[in-house]
Amino acid sequence: MEAKNLWRFLVLSTGVAIISLLSWLHLPSSSSSNKEVLNCNLYSGWCTSKNRFYSSARPKEIKNPSLSTHDHRSEIPQHPLDPLTIQEFNRVRTILSSHPLFKSSSSYTLNSVVLEEPDKKLVLKWKKGDPPLPRKASVVAALKGVSHVLTVDLEISQVTSHETGSASGYPTMTVEEMVGVLEVPLKSTEFNRSITKRGVNLADLACLPISSGWYGTPVEENRRLIKVQCYSKEGTVNFYMKPIEGVTALVDIDRKEVLAISDDGQNIPVASGANTDYRYSVQKLNGELRLLNPISLEQPKGPSFTVDGHLVKWANWEFHLRPDPRAGTIISQVKVRDPDTSKMRNVMYKGFTSELFVPYMDPTEGWYFKTYMDAGEYGFGLQAMPLDPLNDCPRNAYYMDGVFASSDGTPYLQPNMICIFESYAGDIAWRHAECPITDLKVTEVRPKVTLVVRMAAAVANYDYIVDWEFQTDGLIRSKVGLSGILMVKGTTYENMDKVPYQDYLYGTLLSENIIGVIHDHYITYHLDMDVDGSDNSFVKVNLKKQETSSEESPRKSYLKAVKKVAKTEKDAQIRLQLYEPSEFHVVNPLKKTRVGNPVGYKLVPGATAGSLLDPEDPPQKRAAFTNNQIWVTPYNKSEQWAGGLFVYQSKGDDTLQVWSNRDRGIENKDIVLWYTIGFHHIPCQEDYPIMPTVSSSFDLKPVNFFERNPILGVPPNFEEDLPVCQAHKSA
Repeated sequence: MEAKNLWRFLVLSTGVAIISLLSWLHLPSSSSSNKEVLNCNLYSGWCTSKNRFYSSARPKEIKNPSLSTHDHRSEIPQHPLDPLTIQEFNRVRTILSSHPLFKSSSSYTLNSVVLEEPDKKLVLKWKKGDPPLPRKASVVAALKGVSHVLTVDLEISQVTSHETGSASGYPTMTVEEMVGVLEVPLKSTEFNRSITKRGVNLADLACLPISSGWYGTPVEENRRLIKVQCYSKEGTVNFYMKPIEGVTALVDIDRKEVLAISDDGQNIPVASGANTDYRYSVQKLNGELRLLNPISLEQPKGPSFTVDGHLVKWANWEFHLRPDPRAGTIISQVKVRDPDTSKMRNVMYKGFTSELFVPYMDPTEGWYFKTYMDAGEYGFGLQAMPLDPLNDCPRNAYYMDGVFASSDGTPYLQPNMICIFESYAGDIAWRHAECPITDLKVTEVRPKVTLVVRMAAAVANYDYIVDWEFQTDGLIRSKVGLSGILMVKGTTYENMDKVPYQDYLYGTLLSENIIGVIHDHYITYHLDMDVDGSDNSFVKVNLKKQETSSEESPRKSYLKAVKKVAKTEKDAQIRLQLYEPSEFHVVNPLKKTRVGNPVGYKLVPGATAGSLLDPEDPPQKRAAFTNNQIWVTPYNKSEQWAGGLFVYQSKGDDTLQVWSNRDRGIENKDIVLWYTIGFHHIPCQEDYPIMPTVSSSFDLKPVNFFERNPILGVPPNFEEDLPVCQAHKSA
């Protein structure tokens, strides 16, 4: 009875949480003169006030009908890469219902229903106003332990292709499967006894579905397995800080049965959870920590970008944007305007987060399997949360919903999944001032405004903030921010003074009875570069020390740039090395600048990390795409997911490493660049009970792509162009 009540509570609380999420505010339109003194309350999400959330925007300027402000029921695709519409999802269901595979069984799961993109060459030829390209859906279904991949042609209402998975592994779990396995252990008397003997009430349980990886054991053969571990939420919403250490249930996902229960932490107490509630409603009772006055970007004339369906235009940029249940955000057909010719030029055909790998560095029984591959196992987009207006995104943001398919193909809404906004943080696009010794009075400065596309995914405890940022100088920056809550381990220790020297904790003692376990994060990007066309080459530009003789120069050495074109894939398998610096260019050898340089873009890595795990360690074999930071492969429509199409319990036989080892030719061909951002995370007390965001990024920067600085003619700011805001005066 207690288990049943718990299950009802979990379902009810999830529903209430979703319904109660805040919706976003539209910018008011204004034709007011810039010289007029404006009430900044009308243009800012927050103004100087004792109440941080004060807003005096008039009711007519607030549109708040629901989480989504867009009616998707009447949507019609406008672009070949537009995601499936609600009508198309329903048609897919109808077509599949008459297919023999699904007519013969009622126990099937649709793990993925997404747009099957048209052939790349057809998309590149298509122009607005042309007849629409045929619409197709790609369906991944699990039936009786077998994975099926089907193509549904929506033009002729037929399944035109049907294959079964040839590689190891299983499809991405559905949300229904993740939730459904949580009640299974609660039907086990042994499991419940393990919980209650630790003094935890079953009504206070919060449990998580943890992917089990693959380790080649007999129990893993022909079974989809998952492990369930639980926490106590007594006294705090931050249940992650109260692990019930040592209790793990191994569950068969399809049969909904417990196969084994591990209980080896009976002497480890459940932490108190004191002072771990991070909610503002709780924190303000202890007194606000107000460090800053609020800041807001004012745009009385409205944003400078437009969104037409899924086509985004801003400044000199144009690109297609769509939500995806696995990748999260997909950016396609990225083009930038040449300031000299006014023509739109191709930069990238498609960019997205291909896979994540998060291995925890604890080999003990309750932890060794925690080596998550979040995109392929859980669905990065499926875990995207509705963005919080004014806090996740500024007031000038536009929001885009995701429309995805549930396990039976029924479409549902992922509201406010992506936001788009202009950002100005006082940065400088370019500047120069002449020093007094030249006797030239010159000071020229240009402000930097960027366009940001943002998604935030909450994969259980961890939150990932993923940005694509576009700059007017032609640079594209992709940034990942890590926040959320640490996955912690229970311990008997309350102070480091009591820890024997020889007792290794696998992490940091953060608070009494709590260890933050060391772990890594890797985020691998698929970047289909099309620099001024599809046929490109990858050039590694090595910086070498060149020594000189005394007859040549007073100098003893200088740096020399040595270019080498990668002929095959193995030439482009690159591990970054601090003392062997290089630049990494994607060039179009057939397109030259006026002075003869091949046009190109270069990958500029930011702070990153490489995996130190043994290549034969099962988790590393599955995540072999992290063996290098950079890879280049020939374009292949089937090679999109760095960990393979079927990641769950995969054996590592369909990864980026496997594809690249074929050593195919990549010179002057349609190529895909892959890059991995990495983090080593040794937790510290400042990460407790919730982590300040830490970020890393990489840039795609033009290199001889333009004839000169492309923003040379951009005007500076003038006083008369800017609003004069009047701070709100509280009563």
